[in-house]
Amino acid sequence: MTAEARRGYAKGRAKRREILDQAMSLFGEAGYRGASLRVIAHRCGISHTGLLHHFPTKEALLLAVLEHRDDVDDEWLSLGGSTGVGRLRRFVELAALNSGRRGIVELFSVVSAEATAADHPAHGYFVRRYGNSVAGARLAYEQAGLEGALRDGVAPDAAGRQLIALMDGLQVQWLLDDRATDMAGVLRAHVQAQLTEDL
Repeated sequence: MTAEARRGYAKGRAKRREILDQAMSLFGEAGYRGASLRVIAHRCGISHTGLLHHFPTKEALLLAVLEHRDDVDDEWLSLGGSTGVGRLRRFVELAALNSGRRGIVELFSVVSAEATAADHPAHGYFVRRYGNSVAGARLAYEQAGLEGALRDGVAPDAAGRQLIALMDGLQVQWLLDDRATDMAGVLRAHVQAQLTEDL
């Protein structure tokens, strides 16, 4: 491969990333249905046709944005191979990380609400995502139990569902009260009350 071809690929990857960033921002501001590919293209300084070269449909762009967010978060949650209490700590740290990512939190909150409609293009994605999120949280609680760190009476399945529901509910409150809600602090107190050792 020539140096010129490598530069072309790098420029294409950079433009794709810019499109994802602008789409994430606009989907967070206007929702999926209210966002326009033409506006996203304009924000990126490219034509509508140029945007379609990277993402052939609005649905493809939305799914790429959501998958990119999940890839980043999943990689972050898995750092150090944490399990059990360590993995529960990572959930709390993720809430702290999200407090610096308003656009991503807003995107997720808006689009997940829209996607409760079965005909929404991200409906299947969110069904799978919630299933995976609850399963991951449940596994962390099960592992904490095996470590001897889970309080008696805490059921991993219910605790996993509660953790994911609390994280999402805190994000909505945080958005509505102009970021006054301490997402990580509330989540930390909730998880700590379920454990026999310090989080």
